[in-house]
Amino acid sequence: MKIYNHEVFKMGKYEAELAKHIPEGGNWKDIPLDFDDVRLESIRKTGGRTTYYGRLRWDKPSYTIATYFNRVGNGCNLHPEQMRVLSNREAARLQSFPDDFVFTGSKASQYKQIGNAVPPLLGRFVSSLIKPYLTSYNFVDLFAGCGGLSEGFLMNGFNLIAANEFDKNIFSTNIYNHAKYADEDAFILGDVTQDDVKNRIIATCGEKQVDVIIGGPPCQGFSTAGWRNPDDKRNQLFKEFVFLVNAIHPRFFVMENVLGILSMRGGDAVKEIIESFSDLGYFVSNPIKLNAADYGVPQRRKRVFIIGCLDMVTFEQPKPLFSEDDSRLPDYVTVRDAIGSLPVVPDGGGEKEMEVELNNPSLYDRLMSREIDFDTFYEESKKRMGHV
Repeated sequence: MKIYNHEVFKMGKYEAELAKHIPEGGNWKDIPLDFDDVRLESIRKTGGRTTYYGRLRWDKPSYTIATYFNRVGNGCNLHPEQMRVLSNREAARLQSFPDDFVFTGSKASQYKQIGNAVPPLLGRFVSSLIKPYLTSYNFVDLFAGCGGLSEGFLMNGFNLIAANEFDKNIFSTNIYNHAKYADEDAFILGDVTQDDVKNRIIATCGEKQVDVIIGGPPCQGFSTAGWRNPDDKRNQLFKEFVFLVNAIHPRFFVMENVLGILSMRGGDAVKEIIESFSDLGYFVSNPIKLNAADYGVPQRRKRVFIIGCLDMVTFEQPKPLFSEDDSRLPDYVTVRDAIGSLPVVPDGGGEKEMEVELNNPSLYDRLMSREIDFDTFYEESKKRMGHV
């Protein structure tokens, strides 16, 4: 089988020396006091996060994969045993991108694409919540990025009608991987605040029935005066999401965001978001908080999803599919399950494309290679735990 983007950013000499002192599961606390730079001193004084300068554990999920997983100090980015940071493919697997999903563009762009993406398996789970209420499965992806959320919906049998993204380099990955699912005209590059871009999205939908609009518009402006403040440009993108939901009128919308959105302005920001969709005639459930590890992603990553429907459909907080402390559920997918079988590569090494043969592949290996689908993966996971 082929894997792609199994390439590693080369650590600097100082980072490489630090990394030697950090054991599996360790962090900045394991670095000798002889190393005394400004950042380390600040972390030591304030008791910084235990993920800083962290090395992953084989037997646990990873921590959140962020956009700078190529640097030692920015998180828990060190391979469990090899003296290097994660490769792009390893980070992509921890995000649940299948092995044939190719990241294009510069390495710096790829870090951003992988770290900012919605884990496809998390997107797939969200799609499974709304799928029983639909008889057709057409969706539009706004603020689409490299296509993680789209990938999750596509995994679950949904049909891509249109996708929009502002960043050309990031969107090239989306198009490369998803062009087989939709016509070239379905991929609309451009600033969604511009009328011609909005009009192209609407025209692409045309007479097609759109069942779902998905996306994660930035909402930083909600932390100050609310989205109705016309002077806060950060709110403009959310307004465009609302505008297009109103114009296209899908049966459902799914809005993804960071957990912090729930606490912005003491919860008033979320109330305003829900109100904006309610004004369009959508019945909006309470936001649901999801930890990706609970749904088959080998990563602890918490996100919020706001789901609205033209019908009075209510979504309660979903139950986990996997757990590390509930014996009735399969265990979390671990780092070893996810990347333990991938080829050894040196610091700064690896290849964009390589042929590999996996010995004794894990269930997750088989899922990532598309040998099995998620339903089979989950049933087999339960059988191995003696639950069926």
